[in-house]
Amino acid sequence: MIPVMKPWLGEEEATAAADAVRSGWVAQGPRVAEFETRFAERVAAPHAVAVSSCTTALHLCLHLLGLEPGDEVVVPSFSFIATANAAVYVGATPVFADVELEDGNLSRRTVEAALTDRTRAVVVVHQGGMPADVEPLYALCRERGIALVEDAACAAGSTHLGAPVGTGAELAAWSFHPRKLLTTGEGGMFTTTEPELASRARRLREHGMSVSAAERHQSRQPVLESYLEVGFNFRMTDIQAGVGLVQLRKLDEMVERRRMLAACYQEALAGIPGLRTVHDPGHGESNFQSFWVELGPQFPLTRNELLRTLADAGVSARAGIMAAHRQPAYAGHPHGDLSTTERLTDNTLILPLYHDLSDEDQGVVIGVLRRAAESRAVS
Repeated sequence: MIPVMKPWLGEEEATAAADAVRSGWVAQGPRVAEFETRFAERVAAPHAVAVSSCTTALHLCLHLLGLEPGDEVVVPSFSFIATANAAVYVGATPVFADVELEDGNLSRRTVEAALTDRTRAVVVVHQGGMPADVEPLYALCRERGIALVEDAACAAGSTHLGAPVGTGAELAAWSFHPRKLLTTGEGGMFTTTEPELASRARRLREHGMSVSAAERHQSRQPVLESYLEVGFNFRMTDIQAGVGLVQLRKLDEMVERRRMLAACYQEALAGIPGLRTVHDPGHGESNFQSFWVELGPQFPLTRNELLRTLADAGVSARAGIMAAHRQPAYAGHPHGDLSTTERLTDNTLILPLYHDLSDEDQGVVIGVLRRAAESRAVS
């Protein structure tokens, strides 16, 4: 099968992981600290705090805002369920907002429709690496006195108005899951413009300790730590960070390759009736973490029929982004009109796109789509 995604890992990453093991320092330590510094530089963030996943980074973001039961957090339903889960973790209520058809992201228009007098925060997702238009959202949130959190899980390497996604974000969360461009196996990052938030996040990820475990071990004198507040175990290991440092050096090359492959899909699939490919928005450039297409009424197959056709031809594709409000865990949660979310969820699919995708294999995918588009017209 041609996979839908495959991380770009090699001997360099294997050596980096082995070096961490051989060093004897495998938990959070010097490699994590270096990874934080290098990642902050890459995304133009003043402060970065490595954590165990993007989900824990989002949890930290909302915890730092002091949210509590009765508070509402506006989130897209058109996102992996972790976006909504983070609000529940702090006792708040997720309120689902719709997204724009072009890029699958929240906008000022869709968020404004979901705001109430209980709204304390908005989580905007840069879905599939497609940069959201955050400036109007920041303006709206400032007007209403509410916080904006950027869920940049998929967006390392994407840009907004010529700057890295997340630049200037008071609170942002990133993922290094294998489905993302830059992977550490599991892992995530919290970034912020605020030194106080970064300092507190470092404590909270390590049980609320006043002194980190790394600082204790490096000290030549006994260190008696105290626990300043109830914290979490959200740490990243030095093994993961060693891999992440290698991956970070390769990020620009990954983005360049993915954008080239995306352009090939766009050109080859242009003009097929009933098929729309995702494109860069006017305000930024995507890293194309995912490449999705939408099927309209003119296309002869349904989305699920096309998925089966691709599978029969040896191509692994995936249904588009989920609609979290349809999941049993969120039955009855508040939301307004989500017609665009449901349209995209029901009619989009994600095509294979990864660094090592060969021209031959991409040609197979394109060929299946073209034949599918002609199938019933011929019969």
